[in-house]
Amino acid sequence: MALMPVEDALARILQGVKALPSEVLPLREAHQRVLAKPITAVRDQPPFAASAMDGYAVRHADVETLPSVLQVAGTSAAGHGFRRTVKPGQAIRILTGAPVPKGADTVVIQENTVRDGDRLTVTAPTPKAKNIRHRGLDFTKGMQLIAAPVRLTARDIGLAAAGNAAHVSVRRAPHVVLFTTGDELVLPGERPRADQIVSSNSYALEAMVRAWGGRVTNLGIVQDTLKATETAIRKGLGADILITTGGASVGDHDFVQEGLRNCGVAIDFWKIALRPGKPLMFGTKGKTRVIGLPGNPVSALVCSRIFIKPLIDALQGIHKTEEYPIAELGFAVPENDGRKDFVRATMTVGRDGRRTVLPHTTQDSSMQRTLRNSQCLIVREPFAPAAKTGDEVSILILDF
Repeated sequence: MALMPVEDALARILQGVKALPSEVLPLREAHQRVLAKPITAVRDQPPFAASAMDGYAVRHADVETLPSVLQVAGTSAAGHGFRRTVKPGQAIRILTGAPVPKGADTVVIQENTVRDGDRLTVTAPTPKAKNIRHRGLDFTKGMQLIAAPVRLTARDIGLAAAGNAAHVSVRRAPHVVLFTTGDELVLPGERPRADQIVSSNSYALEAMVRAWGGRVTNLGIVQDTLKATETAIRKGLGADILITTGGASVGDHDFVQEGLRNCGVAIDFWKIALRPGKPLMFGTKGKTRVIGLPGNPVSALVCSRIFIKPLIDALQGIHKTEEYPIAELGFAVPENDGRKDFVRATMTVGRDGRRTVLPHTTQDSSMQRTLRNSQCLIVREPFAPAAKTGDEVSILILDF
């Protein structure tokens, strides 16, 4: 049977996905959540003409001829504006961010003045309206500040706060349940037997899902028995996504496929034309999408980036096609076989901005150190011809 192309597998996983319902959160809790409704300013910013410098607010007509001698008639500070109108021949001491008083149309910086008590001498010219931030310079009431959908960054939070948005509407965080299988596994910190290894998949996957906006329930390590596997699966059904790692092959101790079928999950496909990650599995039951990841750590993480991240994005209303930037090969690579290959590689960026990538010589899917030491994955299409040093290749920059 021919292996399913990566693009077809992703399309099947995303088919029919709808954005989750929205919820209203306090702004301070909305960082990295996906905005469901645009944020609109409810006031001008700044809400008044404000000084951009420390100095003196004056009538420009009074400082056209220099030196000009004015009387200091008061102070305008941030939060404590000067309430009266500036009269001819007057100057108002003003601090950065303070309202420019009525009657004044220019701010002279203090370095261009000499003050003696209430007597102020202006010593250098200042253009009219200089050093004033006019009302609405940043944004005006009713202006859309942030369009939806977008994952809210710290900059977005700051802008929303400036627009006086105390609460925002965001998509509910997708609930992801995950577990890993294998009697050969122990958790970090435990003492493994001579025939055991330390489990890492669930830790890395939980971190990835959280970074992408998901809410995680981690069931840990599940024993290699059909009963234990089915128990874990039933706990995960009802979540938006159920992720399993390992146990999806056809060995004597691989129970995930059988357990999923016994629990009513309709298996859509198993095995795709991908390296690393050929034994990827996908199925559904009700609203729950089930993704069975390979047990090898690199395969699990690469498959998660290719398939689970777009799924989590789609559940939050974000739909975008993956774009692969271009880089130059640092040395030649042979022709590819029938699987789409994501090759771990280091990357350097020259002064001209051009990227150069060097594939690691060993690409075994159990080797996490090479993934940690990579900056990108070289994307090699099925049956891609041999490429020589300097040829352009597509890359996926690692962002997890």
